[in-house]
Amino acid sequence: MKRALTFGVVLLLCSILCTLSANAQVVKPDTTSNWKKKLLFNLNVNQASFSSNWKAGGINSIGLNSAFNYKANYSREKITWANEIDMLYGFVENSGQGFRKTLDRMFFDTKVGYKVSEKWDVFTSLNFMSQFTKGFRYNADDTEDLISDIFAPAFITSAWGLQYKPVDYFFVRMSPFAPRVTIVRDNNGRFDAVDPVRPYGVELGESTRFEWLAFQLTADFDKDIATNLNLKWRYLMFANYETLAAKTIDHRLDLMLTAKVNKFISVGLGGILLYDFDQDSGVQLSQAFNFGFRYSFQNYEEKK
Repeated sequence: MKRALTFGVVLLLCSILCTLSANAQVVKPDTTSNWKKKLLFNLNVNQASFSSNWKAGGINSIGLNSAFNYKANYSREKITWANEIDMLYGFVENSGQGFRKTLDRMFFDTKVGYKVSEKWDVFTSLNFMSQFTKGFRYNADDTEDLISDIFAPAFITSAWGLQYKPVDYFFVRMSPFAPRVTIVRDNNGRFDAVDPVRPYGVELGESTRFEWLAFQLTADFDKDIATNLNLKWRYLMFANYETLAAKTIDHRLDLMLTAKVNKFISVGLGGILLYDFDQDSGVQLSQAFNFGFRYSFQNYEEKK
C-alpha cells in the first residue's frame, strides 16, 4: 500500500510537469519597461521501490529537490534597484531511515544604487540568509544531533560601498562598511552539537550577535556560457575589523552549472563551499546533482 501511494505521488508530479511543459520557457521582451524580470523554477524527483523478494538488494526511497530564483532589476537614468530571491529545498525519504533533507537555503537581497559612471555605482544593500527547517548531524549509532533550524542561524547584513558592473551578467560589490547581525533562535543549549558556549558565534542564552565594523565583498556571475549551458556562481567574503585575522574571515561560494536537455528538462550540477570559523574550524562542502523539470520566464532577451 505504501509503495502504491509513493508511486501515485510520483505519477501525479509527472503529470503536473507534463501539463506545464508546453510553456516551460517563456521570453516576452518588454522594451517599454524600466524593469528587467527573470524567474527560474526547477523541480526534480527521484524514486525507487523493490518487492520484498528482490534478491539484488535495495531500499525503497523517494526524493525531491526544488529551486526558485527570481530577479527584478530597475534602471532609470542614474538610479538602479536590484532585487533577488533565491530558495532551495530538497529531501530524501529512505525506508527505515525516515525523512532527511538534502538542500535547504533561503536568500533575499535588495540593493539601491546611483551610477557615478558607466560601470560604477555607489550603493547600499540589505541581504538575509537562513534555512527553512531543522538540520541534523546523523551519527553512526543512528542517533541525531540538532545543528540548525529556521532563524538559527540567520544572517542580516547591511552593506554600503561601490559596485563594479562591466557587463549585465557579472558584478562585484565592495563594502568597507557592512554591519551584520547573526540570529540564533531559542539559543538555550539545543545546539550543543555545534558549540556548547557560542553556537554560530552567539553567546548561549542570547539570540543575536552584532558585528558593527566589518567589510564585505560580493561577486555574482550568471551567464549562458554555451548553447543551452548556464553557469551561475556567487562568492561572498565577510571580515570583522575587530577580530581581523586570516582564520576569522568568512568565505562562501555557491556554484551551479545547468544544461538544458530540451525546453522543459534540465540537468544541473552544483555545490557550496563554506568557511565560517564561528561554525567550524574546517571548510564545509555540499554537492548536488539534479535532473528534472525547468521553467523560466523573463521580459528581456539575453545579450550575446
